Parts: sequence; C-alpha cells; structure tokens
Amino acid sequence: MVTNAPASMYDSLKLAALGMTRQVFDYAMKGFISLKEAGKLSNTSILSIADLSKSSCKKRLFVIDLKNYKVLFNTYVAHGMNSGQEYARQFSNIPESNKSSLGFYQTADTYAGKHGYSLHLVGMEKGINDNAYRRDIVMHGAAYVSESMIQSMGYIGRSQGCPAIPERLHKPIIDKIKNGTCLFIFGEDRNYFRRSAMVNNAMPSLAYN
Repeated sequence: MVTNAPASMYDSLKLAALGMTRQVFDYAMKGFISLKEAGKLSNTSILSIADLSKSSCKKRLFVIDLKNYKVLFNTYVAHGMNSGQEYARQFSNIPESNKSSLGFYQTADTYAGKHGYSLHLVGMEKGINDNAYRRDIVMHGAAYVSESMIQSMGYIGRSQGCPAIPERLHKPIIDKIKNGTCLFIFGEDRNYFRRSAMVNNAMPSLAYN
C-alpha cells in the first residue's frame, strides 16, 4: 500500500463515485511518489490518471489537484487503434505499432502540430514506454473523442497510440498538466505488472498473476 499518501485522499476526492478503483489510485500514487522523490517532476501538485481498463465510453481520464484535493477534469481519453476497439487490451512500446503504452510519464513542453495544440510526453519506464517521445505519443485534441462518436459507433474513435482527448477540453487540460507533472496510463496487462519496477510490488493482492 502507499503509506505516505494521505489515507483519506481517495475518499475525499470521491473517486469511487467517478468510477476509479482504490487499487488504480494507489498504483498511481506509488509511481507519483517515486518520481517525486527522484526529482523527476517539476510540478508535484498535479497527477493525471488514464484508466484504460475501462470502456472508452467511460470518462476515464482524471486530472487531480493533489494539494487542494480536487478533481479538475474527468473526461474521455482515446487509446491506440491496435490496442483494441471499445477496450484497450494490447499495449506496445514499439514504433509504428499504433498501440498505447502503459506506465508513468512526465509531461513536457507544448507545441503546435498536425493536431493543433499538443503536449509532448516522456515515458519514464525503460523498455515499457521510453519510446513514447520518438513515437510521437502526445496528448492532443481529437474530434473522434466525443459523445457523438459513442452514440454512432458505440465507442469513441481511436488514435495511433496517443491519449487523445476532447477538442473542447484539450487546451485547458494541456495547460494544467504541462511542464513536469505525472501522467499514469493504467491498463489490465500482466506483462506490465511483471516488468514495471515502479509498481510491481505495490499491490500484490491485485489479481493479474
């Protein structure tokens, strides 16, 4: 368990009502604390969690203000087209795989690219997501991340591996999390939990064995 995080934080944030499990939050906090203690985060007020174990029809991105105990954003986020359709089941660190990569990221700088205002992401787990930057895995807005897509297809559109978010929210979200905050992308993947030095001893009771 994450013993140096406030025990009441999960309850205070009312994350259960928003659909996040305590286990996912504890994993995220463990990695966040690890990066913080290693001096890898220049902004330790914000933690973002993308829970890809949930249907893409669910609002599975959470942007949390840890200092003020507030959920700033809770919205949709896309996974890679080769990770799955409604659910993300397959993950990869390989260029051109068009799959999402799990694990912990440091947010970096913003830029104007083919998807408009976007945010570079730096994968912090060697062999798991450390190719993210050269794969151009970034956060950006996308028209296919919308409730209208859910109504027409039954799930939101998918990306080439990027955690794409709704166009109407992409700028305020990116502005809030840019420049050195922690992003945790979670998924149900045995391989990740075997390989991740940041979480593989965090919650042995989680049944991914």
